Amino acid sequence: YYKFPGFLSPSLGVKFSDVPNGLAAFSKVPALGWVQIIFFAGIVEGSFGFNDYKSGTPGEYGWKVLTSSDPAEKTKKLKAELANGRLAMMAIIGMFFQDGLTGSAWGDWTLYTASPLRFFGGGSSSYKSFDPATELGVQEPIGFW
Repeated sequence: YYKFPGFLSPSLGVKFSDVPNGLAAFSKVPALGWVQIIFFAGIVEGSFGFNDYKSGTPGEYGWKVLTSSDPAEKTKKLKAELANGRLAMMAIIGMFFQDGLTGSAWGDWTLYTASPLRFFGGGSSSYKSFDPATELGVQEPIGFW
């Protein structure tokens, strides 16, 4: 990943290179830095497009690239957008969870050997070796039933 050169906070001596990726970055960025980020986001949100919510349909800009003039097609596209948004929210929450457990949002599960989800393999005697014939619900040709 690219990191900006120089200091994130010159007064505290925090460089951009000192800030790790993932959730660990929350503890490295100074509190006033977070205040600045939230303040800037609030200015951007409050300055642009705010009247659209009062006078019209949000997101309706008069051109039909992602929407449609046909009401049925527009409803279909809006439902697909909503479903994809929900999927993206579940994915980012999963990445937060994985980053909290392994220290990496992309998750190298081989580093997290204390996982209660780890059951097979691992090379340790505490793990049971995988034998599909002993699993519940296994059917022919394995021969469980």
